[in-house]
Amino acid sequence: AVITTNPYDDRRNGSVGKVLPGGSIRITEGGLVEIRLPSLFSGYWKNKNKTQVFTDDGFFNTGDVGKIDNDGFLWIKGRAKDLIISGGLNVYPKEVEDVIDSLPYILESAVIGIPHHDLGEAVLAVCVPTSGSRAFLHESEAIRILHTKLANYKVPKRFLCLDQLPRNAMGKVQKNILKERYRSLFCTQDVVE
Repeated sequence: AVITTNPYDDRRNGSVGKVLPGGSIRITEGGLVEIRLPSLFSGYWKNKNKTQVFTDDGFFNTGDVGKIDNDGFLWIKGRAKDLIISGGLNVYPKEVEDVIDSLPYILESAVIGIPHHDLGEAVLAVCVPTSGSRAFLHESEAIRILHTKLANYKVPKRFLCLDQLPRNAMGKVQKNILKERYRSLFCTQDVVE
């Protein structure tokens, strides 16, 4: 179901737009985006547990974290399941990925949280460099650049490069595979290949 649209004459770069007539959006205290509209499905077929994503008053928990600005535009910060809590501070992977992906020698990135003995979770960037740039990309240099663009707690502790990111049949990056592969990076130097 479509709940928002960006107005033709008043677009906000990065926003998903304003709520359409007949729909309702609210942000919970924890930042979760909940929606309600007449055309929205009412539950999952024969799956009571999954249907619990609906509130008693009919709002659906999208699983997204976001905010609504003073002009009514909805901004998605990322998926709640991807939220990284590092040293008690919230890090939204999409924000960090957007900064990394803007670097001229990066084709794409995935940012994940992995266990860390002091921080709870540490931020890890797994990147695919643009063709031919691998020789010029050094982890320490990438981290130094990110320190000029992000708050310290959002800067990845490690910056790793792969030839490609793991994807599912729909083309979505499989962060769960990356989390499993690098889960012990800060505990031991063993990495699952």
